[in-house]
Formats: sequence, C-alpha cells, structure tokens
Amino acid sequence: MDGISPLGDRGLRIIPAIDIIEGKCVRLSKGDYDTKKIYNENPLEVAKEFEAHGIKYLHLVDLDGAKSKHIVNHKVLEQIASKTSLKIDFGGGLKTDEDLKIAFESGASQITGGSIAVKNREVFLGWLNAHGAERIILGADAMEEKVAVSGWQEESTEDLIPFIQEYQKEGISYVICTDISKDGMLQGPSFQLYEKIVKETSGKSLKLIASGGISCFEELPRLAQIGCEGVIIGKAIYENRITLKQLETYIMNHG
Repeated sequence: MDGISPLGDRGLRIIPAIDIIEGKCVRLSKGDYDTKKIYNENPLEVAKEFEAHGIKYLHLVDLDGAKSKHIVNHKVLEQIASKTSLKIDFGGGLKTDEDLKIAFESGASQITGGSIAVKNREVFLGWLNAHGAERIILGADAMEEKVAVSGWQEESTEDLIPFIQEYQKEGISYVICTDISKDGMLQGPSFQLYEKIVKETSGKSLKLIASGGISCFEELPRLAQIGCEGVIIGKAIYENRITLKQLETYIMNHG
C-alpha cells in the first residue's frame, strides 16, 4: 500500500499514538480506564503538530469503541484523515464488516484487529483476504505472554508467539505487540519479548511494531537493532520525555 513499507536498516517507522475517549486525546496506564489523563480536548490539533514535525504515521485508538465493542469515534478519524496527510492505523472496537467499512470510509489507511482476531477468527481472516496484509494489522497485546482482549479487560488462553505464528501462516505481516504491564508506565519497552518474537518468527517477513513503555529516545535505536519495523510512542511524547524535535531529526536521518 502506498507509503507504508518497512524501513529496514534505515531505522524505525515512528508512529505516535492518539487514544480517544469522548472525542478527547487521553492516555491510560496499563489499559485501566480509571487512570485516564486528558492531554488535549482537540485530537486534530495534536495530529497537526505531529505532521508539522515531519511525522507521517499515526496510531489512533478508539477507547470508547474498545469498551463498547463497536466503532464510536469515527468522526475524529475522519477529521484527522481529511485535514492532515498522516497515514492512520485505526483500532478499538472493530468487530463487524460494517465497523471496518466505516473505518476505511472515514480515512483509515490500516486497521488493527485485536480481540476480533482471538474471538472471531473467521471474520478477521475475511478482512485479511478482502483487504490484504498491507491494510490489516494484527493487534497482539499480551500480559505475561498470554494474549489479552476486550480493551485488555480480560486475558485469553492464547499464547502470544504461537498466536502470531498462526496468523503469519494466513498471510499477516504487520503485528503491533503491546506488553500491557509496560503500557503507560514510562519504564521502557519489553526488549526481551520483542527479541523473542523476532527470533521465533524469523525469515517470515514479520513487520513487528513495538508498543508500550517507551520512556526515552535512546530506546528507539535498540528496538531498530532488535528488528522491530516500527514503534508506537504515546505517553513519552505527551509527558515530554521524547520531544517532537528529536523525532523530527530521527526521521530526517533515517529516511
């Protein structure tokens, strides 16, 4: 798909996150809705600031959708997609073909399916077959290497790496993996987990996107070295642990 390609030796694809509750830009810790912190009432403003610093990608999560199990904040998606040139991957509550249609019609370049890939494999595989591996991302979120679902409100019995491997056989190439214990904690990502995933899925063109726990700029080269294709950065940007200027320079230097 246009503009979404692995950067290989050129570094990580930088993907800031905007999480939406009631149309506002928020962050949670470990997926707990009670830890909600509002950073901006206007997500479009945030997206435009990202774009102004040379960022090309955005991870947009509909947290209301994740909780209510259907797409909710598609107007925010539509607004950002129509008023910026960011390539948006959208997730949160996508459960039906209708949800998917709304997401793509609202301007998503890619969608992320997490719970659906666990709970309704047939529907998710239908999306993969209909739209292709460039547009459908597997959301493989984990707690102690077990896949978590429903906005992380529950843990499944699925082991993380076999779960990813099974979907690789079906043609999945993009995988976002969040270690929930790290998410929003600003204590560093799960380097060991990502190393293990890359090692055990090697040679099968997995485009692994690290997510959760990013706390400082120095972690990015290490993730690239491990073999991650992209990195999602949320709270570290909002808490000014990583500046947009640093990311702009990194993007300029790594294509």
